[in-house]
Amino acid sequence: MRHGKKVNHLGRKTAHRKAMLANMACSLIEHKRINTTVAKAKALRQFVEPLVTKAKEDTTHNRRIVFSRLRQKEAVTELFRDVAVKIGDRPGGYTRIIKLGNRLGDNADMAMIELVDYNEIYNAGKPAKKKSTRRGRTKKTDAVATPPVSSNEEE
Repeated sequence: MRHGKKVNHLGRKTAHRKAMLANMACSLIEHKRINTTVAKAKALRQFVEPLVTKAKEDTTHNRRIVFSRLRQKEAVTELFRDVAVKIGDRPGGYTRIIKLGNRLGDNADMAMIELVDYNEIYNAGKPAKKKSTRRGRTKKTDAVATPPVSSNEEE
């Protein structure tokens, strides 16, 4: 039974798992996409998305919290300087997991995890979304309609 099992242990002790996720998160922030197994990608998504949310507000406290999880100064700097600016208006869902098939050696399910706003292939065809508000619409002033003028006037 799996009662109360909220964390996938990934077959590792706690310290090894935390170090591995910190290194994978730093690689994801640096390269914007990485290939890994599906289980590690899902665990990494749970690890990195709260950090990206913290990076939206650049305070010393948030930087210290993120640094305690990531353990690399360059990754923290890149997260707060570049990534947070690009995803500042997104309300969540900063990563995307794309399944790639099975690995040749051991037939493990492989996946690519990437930061959503850095994929130009998916974002190229879609126009930028406008923010919609739920307040009442403003009425447009209708111009006085004039009858169409035909080019073939009969005389």
